[in-house]
Amino acid sequence: MNRYVQFTAGRGPVECARAVAKVAQEFCKHCRALGLEPDPVDAEPHNAAAGCFMSMTFRLSADEIPPTLMADWQGTVLWTATANPFRPGHGRKNWFVGVSFFDELELPAISDADITYETSRSGGKGGQNVNKVETAVRAIHIPTGTSVRCSDERSQAQNKERARQRLLLKLRELQSGAEADERTRRWQQHDALERGNPVKKFRGPL
Repeated sequence: MNRYVQFTAGRGPVECARAVAKVAQEFCKHCRALGLEPDPVDAEPHNAAAGCFMSMTFRLSADEIPPTLMADWQGTVLWTATANPFRPGHGRKNWFVGVSFFDELELPAISDADITYETSRSGGKGGQNVNKVETAVRAIHIPTGTSVRCSDERSQAQNKERARQRLLLKLRELQSGAEADERTRRWQQHDALERGNPVKKFRGPL
């Protein structure tokens, strides 16, 4: 299982975006000293050429993360700038970066091997064949328990194929919804950045 760590500038200016990269560098150095190698998986550039990012996300193996790593880094990190190449005359020196850990989003793997089928009588109108023969088919996605039932057709084989198609469509819709929820949650972290009581403090040029 993987765990992710995200560094965010909130809605801050370019200096915050640069601080994200600087804090991420310090985090990676810390990880390497522990024998870990963070894998960069996502970044939202502000000015990538200048090394500025509104957010950066890294992946780590959850089994290898010592408990102290999350305790030491989760929260707000302060970067005090000794030099500001973006706005040299700007009076503000303190820039804050939000650091948050989250587990891998688990999505259902859509595979025919994970689908089982149950048959039953369709019932209702439709003639003698529909009522007496098990033509209705329920398709069940075993890992998630998601199921759909189809009795539209007179043939069991046709209902099985239709049920499969409907199940795959439903699973993809669930995936899309879960992914959208996760993206929203991560974006909300940008706005939830607290600028008080930093868990770590660094000092250096931007």
